[in-house]
Amino acid sequence: MDAEFSSLGARARVHAALGDPARLAIVDTLVLGDASPGEVGRQLGLPTNLVAHHVKVLQDAGLVTRTRSEGDRRRTYLRLVPEVLTSLAPPGLGAADRVVFVCTHNSARSQLAAALWRDRAGGAVASAGTHPAQRVHPRAVKVAHRHGLAIDATGTAHVADVVRDGDLVIAVCDNAHEDLAGPDAPVRPRLHWSVPDPARVDTDAAFEAAYTDLADRITRVAPAVVPGTRGAG
Repeated sequence: MDAEFSSLGARARVHAALGDPARLAIVDTLVLGDASPGEVGRQLGLPTNLVAHHVKVLQDAGLVTRTRSEGDRRRTYLRLVPEVLTSLAPPGLGAADRVVFVCTHNSARSQLAAALWRDRAGGAVASAGTHPAQRVHPRAVKVAHRHGLAIDATGTAHVADVVRDGDLVIAVCDNAHEDLAGPDAPVRPRLHWSVPDPARVDTDAAFEAAYTDLADRITRVAPAVVPGTRGAG
């Protein structure tokens, strides 16, 4: 926990340093190349004293370093430390043998999420329900096909029969998340995505909205998951 808070503190200092428009402009200037404080000031229209102040804040946050010119030894150049910007991203989710999406009936949201993950992220993926239906909802199959994804209309399953050790479980509906929060639940989701149930509205537009919501979330989360060593499930 101490290490976690230390990491959060370092990230907070970087965010604070970037919270001033002038400092953000200096960082933007240094993304593609190095520059002297004077060059930065002229490019951004900042007086010398303000450049010195902002550069010190950026240095203290670890975003910028100074190097002395190999030509005119009196001149210094500012260099961006790009890995510090990279550290602003939240920590990864670690390794997962599979990603398992769970909703109540395993008939729409979890099925679409698994199909999307298989298409966009690759790796082992499965879906399940806390109270699985007999079949996948026809509108879920329809929206999947519209986007070039394949869903088995009869392929529903219970969460207890699907989830195993090493899986990253993501609940994609509120009911499933709450069902699996109890002490007797067979599994506990690592993540919860509150995606509205399209079957309640039961229109093509509602299923399309669920698809878009899931696609956006998968785009954000997939890079944070490290594939495990097991084969596809």
